[in-house]
Amino acid sequence: MTQHSANITVFYDAACPSCVNDRRLYQRLAGAGGRSVRWFDITGQDEALKKLGIDPLNALTELHVQNEQGVIIAELDAYILLMSRVVWLRPLALLIGLPLIKPMLSKLYHQRVMKRLKQSGRI
Repeated sequence: MTQHSANITVFYDAACPSCVNDRRLYQRLAGAGGRSVRWFDITGQDEALKKLGIDPLNALTELHVQNEQGVIIAELDAYILLMSRVVWLRPLALLIGLPLIKPMLSKLYHQRVMKRLKQSGRI
């Protein structure tokens, strides 16, 4: 359960099986609190992304979340925001945000994403 009720929008890659699985897992963990999260499939949405100020290539390589105020947050900060809304994930969000851990995770995250996109022929 979550204490947040304001809607946020998560821009995710529905053409990516692991991204879809991550979304399902989040929804299960969030329970009813997950209703405050809107999911936007970025596939074929280059113009809509550009209108929001999101580069379509960056949308493929980094998670983007639009917060309650309409501000776009990317990469690990987007994960931190998303996870902090679920009581079970809040400790992980705090851990990810630590100054020594965040840069290392960022590097590993980008390596993993680029490998996945190259293997699937998407970049």
